[in-house]
Amino acid sequence: MRRSVLVAATAIVATVVAGCSSDASPGPTPSPTTASGTPTGGPTKISFLAYGAPEEVTAYRAMVHSYNVANPEVKVSLVEVASADAAVRQLREGHVPDVFLMSRRDLSEVVDAGLNQHIDELLDSRGVDFTDDYKRDSIRAFSHDEHLECMPYGISPMVMYYNTNLLDFSEMREAKLPTPSSHATWTWEQFAAAATFGSRYGAKGVYIDPTLLGVAPFVYSGGGSLFDDDREPSRLDLESGSSLDALTKSMELLRQGAVTPTPRQLRSSSALQMFKDGKLAMIAGFRTLTPELRKAPGLSFDVMPMPALPDDRTVGDASGLCISAKAVNTSAAADFVVHAIGKDAVSQVAAAGYMVPTNTAVSESDAFLQKDRMPAHAYVFNRSVKDIVTLPLIDAWPALEKAVHSDIYQLFYNRVIDIEALTKKIDEESKAILSPPSPSATPTPTASPTS
Repeated sequence: MRRSVLVAATAIVATVVAGCSSDASPGPTPSPTTASGTPTGGPTKISFLAYGAPEEVTAYRAMVHSYNVANPEVKVSLVEVASADAAVRQLREGHVPDVFLMSRRDLSEVVDAGLNQHIDELLDSRGVDFTDDYKRDSIRAFSHDEHLECMPYGISPMVMYYNTNLLDFSEMREAKLPTPSSHATWTWEQFAAAATFGSRYGAKGVYIDPTLLGVAPFVYSGGGSLFDDDREPSRLDLESGSSLDALTKSMELLRQGAVTPTPRQLRSSSALQMFKDGKLAMIAGFRTLTPELRKAPGLSFDVMPMPALPDDRTVGDASGLCISAKAVNTSAAADFVVHAIGKDAVSQVAAAGYMVPTNTAVSESDAFLQKDRMPAHAYVFNRSVKDIVTLPLIDAWPALEKAVHSDIYQLFYNRVIDIEALTKKIDEESKAILSPPSPSATPTPTASPTS
């Protein structure tokens, strides 16, 4: 079983950006061509696979339309699917468009299958500036073996959404409670005080999803790690040192029934619905939650980073634009990618509110920040990008979550737990997914039954 494509180190990012000359033009200008280099027999046809909520897909349609109007020698056709999972299913079935949007979590599968081609030199030759125009953490996330596999497009860190009616920092300050001085960071003690303050009759303080991804920010913030090796993991590592200490400290709060929703309450209403209904003060989530929360009647919300325990750490997901290894016209495909990652095109998609653009000019503009809409402190998403821990690329992540779900759930909800024994069990169970035993060789006639 493939386990991961090695995550690129900072040196790889330096290698990628080194190709950008200092006298490169400030704005890349695509120049579409046909396969023969001149228009013959009609426009060059390029297919582009994109996914997202209906509002996002509408924005992709507008972006493709504007490109086709400006470049009549090229005809880009949009292939629409609902989600990243649906996109990768299409790729598995052999339907690989010339350009496709993909979640980073599927990068190892795509690279191992040879479905994409390196994109760094194609974009560098078209004047794309990797050094300043795009978030470096996202460049690192899509790099492998000193090459950029796909161009980072969107990135979303996990942050803490909070109900501003249930959680008023001014009131906490007046009550002499530990309170953050800004929305840039907050300590575990301030977070715990907020969870307690937000808990009252008819409302709970905080909800964290009882999954590996849910506990990951707390483990890494406390100096631990989910895995025994961040490049080629063979098992989880929750029982070791700092990981166990971080889990122990976080569970002291997250297991409190007075602060967090009980299983019975969650059977009646999901945590997200409780938050929408004003019955939950805080919930961890990604940027994709924002448009949905904006539609909740009467809900007033904002965002904070994940709490520091003591380090600022979080997890996230990224999307990237890839060019097929069998693109009908690689040059035309690369020209379209340059357009798609440009400020105007990204602004169209970012306006839908679902993603944090890797294009820094857009992520720092009102196209993303949307200062007249919630959340008021959207810059928290930008600031938290640098805190994202780049997790190993594991093809079997859903199987890993499933294998340990029951025990992770017990960490949160069993009345009495032995956290050392439980984390050891979780780590042991993970081996079957991360380092499954090789098929046994056929025993020789002299081999013992246990050899």
